[in-house]
This record gives sequence, C-alpha cells and structure tokens, in this order.
Amino acid sequence: MKNQSFFSVLIFFVIVAIGAAWTYLLSIGPAGVGLIWPVACTLFVAIVVSSAIKVADQWNKAVILRLGRFQSLKGPGLFFIIPIIDNIPYWIDIRVIATAFTAEKTLTKDTVPVNVDAVLFWKVIDAKKAALDVADYRNAINWASQTALRDVIGKTMLSEMLEGRDRISEQLQKIIDERTEPWGINVISVEVKDVLIPSALEDAMSMQAQAERERQARVILGDSEKQVAEKFSDAARSYADNPTALHLRAMNMLYEGLKSNSTIVIVPSTAIESMQLGGLAGMTALTLGLEKERNKKAKDGEPGKPE
Repeated sequence: MKNQSFFSVLIFFVIVAIGAAWTYLLSIGPAGVGLIWPVACTLFVAIVVSSAIKVADQWNKAVILRLGRFQSLKGPGLFFIIPIIDNIPYWIDIRVIATAFTAEKTLTKDTVPVNVDAVLFWKVIDAKKAALDVADYRNAINWASQTALRDVIGKTMLSEMLEGRDRISEQLQKIIDERTEPWGINVISVEVKDVLIPSALEDAMSMQAQAERERQARVILGDSEKQVAEKFSDAARSYADNPTALHLRAMNMLYEGLKSNSTIVIVPSTAIESMQLGGLAGMTALTLGLEKERNKKAKDGEPGKPE
C-alpha cells in the first residue's frame, strides 16, 4: 500500500508544519506562552489524523475490525477509521487472479504416472468470507486445486486425458468451484496446459502410432489393387467382345511407348501378330517414322542454330 503510506506521511507533515507555524506565532507574542504544550498537541493531532485517514486502490477492499469484531468493508477511495480501536488486518484484491498448480507423478486410472500443469482463474466475490472464513485463502485455493487435479487424474484413462483436455478442465472447474464457494471465491475457468508422460511410454506410443499408420497404408494399397483388378477384369470382358477396340488400345500403348526418349522397344512376336502391324517391316517403318518426327521437333526447338 505505497499510495496509502505516502498519503499518511504527507498528512502528518502538513499538520506538523501547521503546528510549527502556530507555535512560532505563540512564541513571538507578547504573552510569552510556553512552547511545550503546542508542540505536544501538534504531534498528537498529526499522529491521530494520519492514522485515521486511509486510501484503498480501485481493486482493493479493506476489512475493518473494531475491537476484534468485524465492522465493515471499506474502499475503494478515501475512508476513515478510529485509531487504536479499528484495525485493518486484510486488504482483499477483487481482481481476476491466475494461479498455476501442478500434479507430479500422479497415477491415471490405467496406472500410468503423469505430470500435469494447469492454470486456475479465480476472483473474490465476497471479501468478508475470504477474510473471516479461511485463514489464508490464496494457499487454500492452491491446495484445493492440486487435490482436485489429482482426483480427476486418478479417475481418467491416459488416452482420455490426452484427447479430452476440455472435459478435464470443466470437471476441475466444477470441483474447485464447489470447494471454494463457501470462502466467497468464484472459479472462472481452469486450463490444462500440458500433460507429460514418461519418455519410454512416449516412444512406445510413437511406435504404436507409426505401426497403425503403416497398417492403414497397407489396407488402402490392398483396396486399390482390388479396385484396379476389378477394372482390368471389366476391360478384359469389353475387349473380348470387341477385337477392334483391343487392336486400337494395343496400337495406342505401342505409340505411347515409342514417343519416349528410348528408341528400342521389345515387343513379343505374338503381340505384333495380334496387333496386325505387318511383321517386322511394319514395325521398323513405324519406329523410323516416330524417330524422324522426334528429330524434327528437337531441331525446331533449338533457337539460333545455323541451318
């Protein structure tokens, strides 16, 4: 409470200054009054007034006890108390406060040790209860949060904890709010930051996930081969009923093969006969024609070359 201390000290020195001026005027007067009682009165008034004036910040509530019994809540702003009779044991912060808490090496429902970090957002809504019903409400909230977190971890499977952090946060908020409501504290939210598992178990889970992905890849590949085989079977039935379509397909396949950079294509003689290419001469003519066409395209594609 730096502002309050500064204000009290300022009031004290102002009153002392006024008393000093008054004492000086009395000392130079014709009556020759003694200076002891004016100085004593000035110091007494300065101490009493500076002790009675208090200033509370916008976010603070002052708990006033009068002769040991609760009197009232004061603040924010300027207020007065009765010195010696009134006492301010607590200044309650009514802003939203964030408290971090952890649970180390806590066993889950499937007996896996985990370390969990979380953050609690809470606010004092009844300063009287927070001051009178619990000795230290900050430590009480911290311990209540840790025990609630351990209870939730012990009732949750590891897989559920890794996948359902939102659900765990909601459970923690409900449990902690029920415990802190009698203290005049409202839990706004709970956020689970991180869940740490042993490194050996993490490696095992990584291997398991990799094996699962490989299994899915093999299943997808098998389904693809099955679908391709079914399409080939349908195509074979279509070509069996239509020899012309088979001949055109074979010609197209051969043409696409000869269009590549390679100039040698090995084709079984039975395939040549089935495609009716006219034997070796027809095959050679087709190859030479494609070669000339490729050379012509390559020549046209070289700019600036003298002819």
